[in-house]
Amino acid sequence: MKTDITVMKKYIASIKNNKTIAIYLITAILCLLFSACAINNPATQNKKLTAQSADDSRIAYGTRGQGETTLLFVHGWLCDHKVWQPQIDYFSNHYKVAWLDLAGHGDSETNRQKFTMSAFAQDVKSVSDKVGGEKIILIGHSMGGPIVIETAKLLGEKVVGIVGVDAFYTPLASFPEAMKLVFLEKLKNNYPVALEETVKSMFAKSANPDLINLYYKNMLAADHKMGISSLYECIKWNSQQEPLELKKFSSKLYNINGAPTGKEKVLHESVVLISGVGHFVAQIKPDEFNAAFEKIIENLKD
Repeated sequence: MKTDITVMKKYIASIKNNKTIAIYLITAILCLLFSACAINNPATQNKKLTAQSADDSRIAYGTRGQGETTLLFVHGWLCDHKVWQPQIDYFSNHYKVAWLDLAGHGDSETNRQKFTMSAFAQDVKSVSDKVGGEKIILIGHSMGGPIVIETAKLLGEKVVGIVGVDAFYTPLASFPEAMKLVFLEKLKNNYPVALEETVKSMFAKSANPDLINLYYKNMLAADHKMGISSLYECIKWNSQQEPLELKKFSSKLYNINGAPTGKEKVLHESVVLISGVGHFVAQIKPDEFNAAFEKIIENLKD
């Protein structure tokens, strides 16, 4: 690289008496260098795309990679597609990967008033329709779990697999609905404090406090009304529909859950536990998560 720069300098010096040529030459070199940076940076290759959901919400999404199977990643409550960045970078080398910001999250735009799991599923379907593919694996983190189940009902046989990430068969799932509704009231009365307590509970005790604070600030930035509405609808879905829906999709459903202390028990045969991590399994331990997910993909191929 140093040799190349030296050659350039000598050549420019040789034409120093012709300023016009020198300016054109330098401009061309800079253009080439910036172009090379853009080509080598995967982030610059992702176009910001939009799909129109059933209620006309504008859903921001993206896609990268190629393959017979499409992996469609759905984030959870108050998050956006960026939580999946380690998975997007890794799996797009071998598969077609797609992601989105649900209505009311990230870069998506909406006038929606009621944020039900089925409405969010329409967001995912709108992206799936744009991306295409006859073999789709849906991956949903947290609230994204119920959403991908609802999406599977819309997409039918195209869905060859569903992966819940700390969404189903977790200790939280066994909490009585009344306790969850008490938290919802706390959220309504003092949103920032209630959210901070919740975010802290999502991490293992060994987690970096700065990291916890970063997640808290990002989640706090999401629309509060959407946050309360979507949480209420998620609680309602879990209490009224979860048992039936999980049974319906049992042949396609796998789960990767966090085990903060490492002593947690597997609550269902479909669950893989990753020790030493709380709710944000794929983000805090991406390598272990990716390895577990790869095994699931292989099982779905059989």
